Amino acid sequence: MDDHTVAAEAARRAGRRLLAVRAQGGAAGDRHADELLLEYLRRVRPGDAILSEESPDDASRLDSARVWIIDPLDGTREYGEPPRTDWAVHVALAVDHIPVAGAVALPASGTVLYTGSPPALPSRTPGPLRIALSRSRPSEHVRRIVDELSAIPVPMGSAGAKTMAVVQGAADAYLHSGGQYEWDSCAPVAVAASVGLHVSRMDGTPPRYNQPDPYLPDLVVCRPELADTIIGAATATA
Repeated sequence: MDDHTVAAEAARRAGRRLLAVRAQGGAAGDRHADELLLEYLRRVRPGDAILSEESPDDASRLDSARVWIIDPLDGTREYGEPPRTDWAVHVALAVDHIPVAGAVALPASGTVLYTGSPPALPSRTPGPLRIALSRSRPSEHVRRIVDELSAIPVPMGSAGAKTMAVVQGAADAYLHSGGQYEWDSCAPVAVAASVGLHVSRMDGTPPRYNQPDPYLPDLVVCRPELADTIIGAATATA
């Protein structure tokens, strides 16, 4: 299997496990999905390093050019609120700090989007910009950007679900500031880039992965024709 297929298969398997144990709650789901992903990736890519939200960080990953960056359950709150669908599994491979393969599974929707078979980006729906943002804790900066652009907020759970809303045309952009980690964005960024979306930090610089500190606090994912407008608004309202 190539790396794209490995990412998709890993995310798909973890998603199935999460659906099977959903009644046990988020903590059990995190544990089950993490164990499955670690076992699978170590078996099919034994020479690669792994950075997982749910496992202790191993500093030896910094010596590896190839690092799988995973979030076994993104959107734990939403996972614990059946029948919500806005939670996800993130599996990505970063090579020399750049996401080169990735998959985002939306198990409750029966969907896996991945870099090996990216969908065509739908045409934009006419009207005000639709901006996906955190349903529980959108930052004041993001709120100011939404107001600056007279945009319609689209509150959702998982970062993967929000990014896939842009990929699938249900939103025009996803904005986040105020705190995330590499596992929150690596797989969504890989998939978004594969369909031609703009991906950057709020200041327009590209995100880099497998850093000593995995804190990566802000993100812009949007249709390419909107990038200058959104980054301009982010700068003006900072």
